[in-house]
Amino acid sequence: MTDTQSSNRPDSSVLAEKPLSGVTVVELGHSVAAPYAGLILADLGARVVKVENPGSGDYARGWGPPFWNGAATAFHALNRGKEGVSVDFRDEAEVGALKDFILAEADAVIQNLRPGILDRFGLTAEALRDRKPGLIWCDIGAFGATGPLAAKPGYDPLAQASTGIMSVTGEGGRPPVRVGVSLVDMGSGMWSVIGLLAGLIARRETGEGRVVSTSLYETGLAWMTVPLAGYAASGEVRKPFGSGTAEIVPYQAFETSDGWLMIAAGNDNLFRKLCRALDLPDLAADPDFATNAARVVNRDRLIPRIAAATAGFSVEALGQRLDEAGVPNAPLLDIAQVAGHPQTQALDMVVKSSSDGIGLVGMPLSFDGRRPRARSGAPALGQHNGVLKE
Repeated sequence: MTDTQSSNRPDSSVLAEKPLSGVTVVELGHSVAAPYAGLILADLGARVVKVENPGSGDYARGWGPPFWNGAATAFHALNRGKEGVSVDFRDEAEVGALKDFILAEADAVIQNLRPGILDRFGLTAEALRDRKPGLIWCDIGAFGATGPLAAKPGYDPLAQASTGIMSVTGEGGRPPVRVGVSLVDMGSGMWSVIGLLAGLIARRETGEGRVVSTSLYETGLAWMTVPLAGYAASGEVRKPFGSGTAEIVPYQAFETSDGWLMIAAGNDNLFRKLCRALDLPDLAADPDFATNAARVVNRDRLIPRIAAATAGFSVEALGQRLDEAGVPNAPLLDIAQVAGHPQTQALDMVVKSSSDGIGLVGMPLSFDGRRPRARSGAPALGQHNGVLKE
């Protein structure tokens, strides 16, 4: 590297705080998947310009109560750190201004609209990359680009249902349960960001952008990697195990006298330590429980014995005993307990934006001990419309 090249590099403190400084992304998205991708990029220092319709804007603005400063807290959580513009797609001039902005300013576009919507306005990867080959275009679809469900609309719970996630969640013999957070939507946003970052790296060498595609369905299948591998090997259709898992025993929540404690005895040595801590030496010596494979087979005999022992302790007393024995454990906390927990506070994960005062969770990622974080709040509808007219 020459001295000139070295002097042109951003200061290391800037890279730590904003490693994507200088990158501009246009977000043609709503709800969770594309907005979460944009949120990650904004926290990493990219300029993210969110495009909404001028009527009601992103659907997530109405996902409440609770509301904060006129928009649902869900919208604030997913859209802080962005600029916001509104575009009436019935107005050719406004669509033209958006195209011009993308061609002049954008390194990437992220979109999760229904198939075919953007085609009507010439806002497609093919049309824009024909004029700007270096553009990276990220599609986040519902069920994927091909196949019998390609045109079907999708949301997170539909993907959880159709990829088997709900089949292994909850308890056998009871109504289906979805995972309580939008892990498929958010996961799709993460995959989109991973693809976009890979595209940025490749563009340095080739000058060419690319089309990055993912979908809720593909993300759901990816989260089902272990259960699908088990089915491929055995043909067994796994049932849900509540707080537990099919492959490891004991690895679940147990009730105490005043609450629940998650215990993760993930190997044979930890199981022996657990037995000693619970004063159950006969279980540790029983060949039916000596290995994890044996414990999985004999789960229905083992779990009631452990549950009977844990019931005699409080959460705090049992947690302390297991900590001293070296057995991984954690109490089941509600949202208020998590928000106020000293560990949450110590990690400085929740930060108030400079403009709206609501505490929002940052990224679970640090560079050189610094957590990148956009400090501005979520935009009001059309707040930055001027950028399309400059």
